[in-house]
Amino acid sequence: MKGKQKNQAIIFDLDGTMWDSREEVCRIWNRVFEKYPEVPLRVTMEDLNQLMGKTMLEIGKELFPDREESFHVPLMDECGRAEAVYLRESGAKLYDNIEKIITLLKENYDLYIVSNCQEGYIEAFLEAHGFTDAFKDYELSGRTGLNKGENIKLLMERNGISRAVYIGDTAGDEQAARQAGIPFIYATYGFGQAHHPDRSIDSLSQLPEAAADLLEML
Repeated sequence: MKGKQKNQAIIFDLDGTMWDSREEVCRIWNRVFEKYPEVPLRVTMEDLNQLMGKTMLEIGKELFPDREESFHVPLMDECGRAEAVYLRESGAKLYDNIEKIITLLKENYDLYIVSNCQEGYIEAFLEAHGFTDAFKDYELSGRTGLNKGENIKLLMERNGISRAVYIGDTAGDEQAARQAGIPFIYATYGFGQAHHPDRSIDSLSQLPEAAADLLEML
């Protein structure tokens, strides 16, 4: 690599792309649910496979389809606050070689995160694993109320980014990249499926080459 390229960025999804927090999230959500007799539901890691990448409002609707938002919104807000506190202290499972890959990439590109998570979640990831200085900025649905594609565009406008790629693990991530008008790299090791990615990677170690190829074409 030739050194940092001005206004070139790699924008990351979080869940299923940089870490797997399902075990920790299951533990915390079920602790919250156990506090309320009117909530008999207990979630499993398999349940979370279908929920990761969605907003807390969308998750609440799926978990409690027969209940009003006035029931599940406060409940999921409590889950979100509890998991952010827990993850800030404990962290979660990072995907292989991420520390090395992030160190390599930040020497050549500005790095960002865009996620459909609640406030405090990205901060927990950054602080628990020492990545606070590695990422220049981030955006999330829990702060803006916007979908992921709009948040990618917002982040790019705010930071003057002219060329970027987005890496994620779901069809929703692919759709967000298309909405934002940037190439999409599909992390096949994550939780979901993509349909027509511009590149696919089976591990983070393949990301530097894939990102460089796509950014050179822009």
